[in-house]
Amino acid sequence: MKKNTTLQLLFAFILIGQFSFAQVDIVYKDLVWSDEFDNSGVVNSNNWFHQTQIPAGGSWFNNEVQHYTNRLDNSFVDNGNLNIIAKKESFTDGQFVTKQYTSARLNSKFAFTYGRVDIRAKAPNDSGTWPALWLLGKNVDEDGGFFDSNFGTTGWPACGELDIMEHGIFPDKPKNFIGSAIHTPSSNGNTVNKGGIQASDIAQNYHIYSMNWSPNQISFLLDDVVYYTYNPTVKNASTWPFDKDQYILLNIAMGGFAGTIPSNFVQASMEIDYIRIYQNTAIDTQAPTNFKATVGQVTGSSVELVLNADDDSGNMVYTIDYGNGLQTIYSPAGVQKSVIIPNLSQNTNYIFTVTASDLSGKPAENSPIVLNAKTSLKLECTGNDTQALPGQGSFTTGYKYAFETIGTDVKITFELLDTNKVGVVAFLWKESPFSEVQMTNVTGNIFTSTISGQTIGSNISYGVKFAFAGGQSVTKYFSYQVGKSCSLGVETASKLKQSFFPNPVENILYLRLLDDQNEITLTDVLGKKQTEATVKSSHDLDMSAFKSGIYFLKVKNSFGIQNLKIIKK
Repeated sequence: MKKNTTLQLLFAFILIGQFSFAQVDIVYKDLVWSDEFDNSGVVNSNNWFHQTQIPAGGSWFNNEVQHYTNRLDNSFVDNGNLNIIAKKESFTDGQFVTKQYTSARLNSKFAFTYGRVDIRAKAPNDSGTWPALWLLGKNVDEDGGFFDSNFGTTGWPACGELDIMEHGIFPDKPKNFIGSAIHTPSSNGNTVNKGGIQASDIAQNYHIYSMNWSPNQISFLLDDVVYYTYNPTVKNASTWPFDKDQYILLNIAMGGFAGTIPSNFVQASMEIDYIRIYQNTAIDTQAPTNFKATVGQVTGSSVELVLNADDDSGNMVYTIDYGNGLQTIYSPAGVQKSVIIPNLSQNTNYIFTVTASDLSGKPAENSPIVLNAKTSLKLECTGNDTQALPGQGSFTTGYKYAFETIGTDVKITFELLDTNKVGVVAFLWKESPFSEVQMTNVTGNIFTSTISGQTIGSNISYGVKFAFAGGQSVTKYFSYQVGKSCSLGVETASKLKQSFFPNPVENILYLRLLDDQNEITLTDVLGKKQTEATVKSSHDLDMSAFKSGIYFLKVKNSFGIQNLKIIKK
């Protein structure tokens, strides 16, 4: 099935090209281990170990109901593929335990630290099946595992677990949704460190499931496209037990988190075309060349630096110093890297010293490059509040909000201040027409989302739903004028010198305004809109046909918002 493997590997790298490289921090390109499954029959025992011993208690974890066996019925190589078969059958193993389903669970005899894993496979999507491509720490204390007797000193999840692909355990997701997850002491079981993506029919179509694992971050890819990256700010034994060897596991579990197995289930199979592991083993002898660093987009709170350099190793290390700590960035060589320096003061000059070197520490000849940039005035609206939408929960301490215009985009950030909520996720609510989108977690209970392609001067209205264990609370909606610094949702009388006379008025109300374009809205005491128009700086509003009573005039222009009470005689 796979002839001329060397040529195919080269072709695969050409196909991946810079598109895939641009998404990961370090490119691993030297093949160090693989199984192409070219020989038919039994699984290669030099590469794989069948893990069959049931854990203490007589069952596998997560309420799974299968036996794992080393029989050809459950795992074999044929026609260039490794086949793992989950079957419905009564089977009694060597521990004299009888179960009604069998499958296989393979441990790789190769363990490694850092690199890229590519697995080309078809996976079952039958109800009740749980196919998994994953890794465990070589030091895991798990009786019956290949490495346990010599290296098993650490319990789960302290050993670390990396799930490249799982299917069937996401009841709220459609069929063919595949997930990836990180299990560490800081996040395990019902983990929050996870990502997923909808794939085309995983049972009928081959997909390449990949993981790119560097000292800095771990990225998961489907068909060379990154869909989730794990990069904790603090890396310690609790969040990052991933500085030690891990090994690969392949299996199909039955039941448990995968749910009820249909009564008519017979068997399901996972077909694996190849598994390839890449690292960087070649000695880097040349210093980087063509190092360039320029200033990109500048806002009131951030500066973009655009970096690029070439190196024969395929990888670059950039450091950025601007007097507020040193920032280190890893990037593929020859690929433009955009770095956003956030949390800067508005209307302030900054000096950025940027260095470039390869992974072995050799600097580029023209390194460092010094760049100057001045942040603009910040087009931002911020504040604190405690108000919730009616019938949508409540807040105790409340929340912070910020709306910032960046070009034609609006960055919306909310922070939940209530400390008694756990498992918090946030969703951005658009008031009209209503829509909901999940926000990105920055850190803690701070969430952000960016609304693109907005028109300067237009008005948008958004709130946030905070969902948490046991309930949810939704903030009130905040109105924001794109491109302005303003008081959100507060329309108090302006101190601008604009004139409205006579008041009380019988016929004509004369408006003398500060802007050439002014939006005026006149409503009655019931809030019913009577007039709405865009007018010039000098405008005569005819109120002769209006009934006597009290009206409210709202004037909005580039100088702010002014509300007035108008009395009609």
